[in-house]
Amino acid sequence: MVRAAEPGNISSALVRPVTQKAISRVVLAGFALVILLLLAAGLLGVRSISNIRSTTAELLEEQVRIQDLLDAVLREQRAINAIFAGFAKQPENLDRQQLLSQLEASDRDIESIAADAADEPAQALWQDLYKAVTHYSTEARGILSDESGKARPLRQMMSAHQNVLALVDKLVEVQSRRSVELKQQLEGISERLLRESSILLGAGLLLALGCAVYTVKLTVSLIRQLEWQTGELSRVSWNLLEKQETTARRFSHELHDELGQSLTAVKANLVTILDHANGGRAQVDDCLHLVDAAIVNVRELSQLLRPTILDDFGLDAGLRWLCDRFQQRTGINVEYTSTFDGRVADETETHIFRIAQEALTNVARHSKATKVEVSLANPGGQIELRIADNGRGVVPEEEQNRRGLGLVGMRARARSAGGELKVDTAPNQGVAILASFPFAERLE
Repeated sequence: MVRAAEPGNISSALVRPVTQKAISRVVLAGFALVILLLLAAGLLGVRSISNIRSTTAELLEEQVRIQDLLDAVLREQRAINAIFAGFAKQPENLDRQQLLSQLEASDRDIESIAADAADEPAQALWQDLYKAVTHYSTEARGILSDESGKARPLRQMMSAHQNVLALVDKLVEVQSRRSVELKQQLEGISERLLRESSILLGAGLLLALGCAVYTVKLTVSLIRQLEWQTGELSRVSWNLLEKQETTARRFSHELHDELGQSLTAVKANLVTILDHANGGRAQVDDCLHLVDAAIVNVRELSQLLRPTILDDFGLDAGLRWLCDRFQQRTGINVEYTSTFDGRVADETETHIFRIAQEALTNVARHSKATKVEVSLANPGGQIELRIADNGRGVVPEEEQNRRGLGLVGMRARARSAGGELKVDTAPNQGVAILASFPFAERLE
């Protein structure tokens, strides 16, 4: 028998109802926080990637610009070397036009590089370099365009070239420092990304841990509340069943002892009146028939409320009597078999008998069956009751509530006796009910 825990043994916090609305709020809040963390992590990653990309692009542009500048200066240096070599050896064989073309190409490259660097921090140096290159090119063109054979002094051109090289050195130094700064900036961005990612990861783990702990606590609370409610329901069900059986037993005794005896006395008086009366025999006979029918009905009602055969002869005899009465009353063929003729506890016998009674009532009301098989067995230390019909099986939706109430009562009785009840059904294949209980011999 299932006994419920007393309400006083459970704190008010545990029995406080946890509504679906509260659970939904907790779940939605957890999902919202997780989504916010994911959005924050995504925004952080996008921002950091954008910063790294722009810084890397800037560093690459600086490196390419310096490389282009060095290439242009190298071409000018080659042109100068050719000029000096030509004037030193054979000035008349000097290819002045080719050298002028090389100088013009170098000037254009340096001018383009300086224009691209107009928004750089070293803009002034780039402008100075452009002016120095222009001055140097002017000197070189003047020397190369002199067709008189008298070369202009090369010292001015060398001085202008030295000025260009000095400015190139400064730009290379400035750009090298700038490259170092950009590299440090990249390292700072990476460190900040790592730090912020670690913070978000830690916050996510803490949030997940908090949600997990809260979910576990909520689940434990719900389980305890469910256990308490189940215990309360079992206790209430047991009290109702116990009171029902007590009332049925008392009412059965009242019917049998009081009303039955009174009807018997009325019959005896009617017989006496009939023996001494000269007339009215037909009326008295009619009264006797009515009294006999009333006595039969009272006895049958008394047996149905609390069959004395169950108390006197046990479960096997009680079920056999129930099946016989059911077949007589409904006309449905009942095949009863039993391999158990022992006795079990009064409560267990009562519950098994009432389950069989309710199952047969359902067959008569809903199944449209023509045959019912009822069996009682004792396999493996258990008591098993099986009721199977050949009716229509699954009931229509409009009748489920009416029939379901009987199934609820049968399941409650099975649980109260420490057993379980299973229902197997399919459309047009009938319904089979199997109730199993632990076997415990009756204490006399």
